[in-house]
Amino acid sequence: MKTLQLTITSLLLLLTASVCWDQNFEKDMDTTMYGRNKAVGKYAEFRGIKMYYEVYGKGEPLLIIHGNGGSIKNFVYQIPYFAKNYRVILADSRAQGKTIDGADSLSYEMISDDLNALLDHLKIKNANVIGWSDGGIEGLLLAMYHPDKVKKLAVTGANLRPDTTAVDPFVQKMMLNINIKGADSLKRMKNPTAEMKNQLKLMHLLSYEPNIKTADLKKISCPTLVIGGDHDVITTRHTLEIFEGIKNAYLWILPNSGHATPVVYKDQFNQVVADFFAKPFRKIDKTGRFR
Repeated sequence: MKTLQLTITSLLLLLTASVCWDQNFEKDMDTTMYGRNKAVGKYAEFRGIKMYYEVYGKGEPLLIIHGNGGSIKNFVYQIPYFAKNYRVILADSRAQGKTIDGADSLSYEMISDDLNALLDHLKIKNANVIGWSDGGIEGLLLAMYHPDKVKKLAVTGANLRPDTTAVDPFVQKMMLNINIKGADSLKRMKNPTAEMKNQLKLMHLLSYEPNIKTADLKKISCPTLVIGGDHDVITTRHTLEIFEGIKNAYLWILPNSGHATPVVYKDQFNQVVADFFAKPFRKIDKTGRFR
């Protein structure tokens, strides 16, 4: 039993370590009030869960969505910046952070539907949306299936499928191996903890989902800013595929960057995304391509 528990714990630690944070970011997340602010933190009960959320600032609504295994505190650099001009809404997604989910299954569609329900709960007609990594996937789904809710969308490090046409082959193989070994260890354990079940549920998402058809991107009508690092875990050609599939989209590939664009390039990221939200979308075609 101890050996199996150590195996699955090691796998979970490897998953955490595979995400590229810098030391300052780790420190800032550890000390921030975001994600644990008792003054503003609330729960909304719907769809079988109690979703934890926080709201900062005033103005036009802005929903920010974190990635796999993350939480509100991941946006320690975005919240104070955007709260100056927006009503910033953040939530711990289903089965992550303070939002508990005891169900056996989890999908990106479930999470995007949760976010739609949160906007309904807050009586928000529509909002600008920022999504990072899995949050980008959920942002795309929100814009596809709840188009009235998304005014403008900015996604970074999102993907439509989990195979090597979209994900760096080394990363894809690593995550799949972690998932297979973890699932095997879990099956052999008599009394796995709820946390172990939950982490494997999240890893299953990384290994086997999403499964979004490129053609479905045509359902997205809102102006969209598609972002990626030139050395992201999501291949540049796949980020380009997402950009080309959306009718009204801009593309921004950051040089010398991996997956953590809102962290490593926080100042540029915040400014470019803020400009995208503030300025009218410009359709560029025909002779406009010369400008």
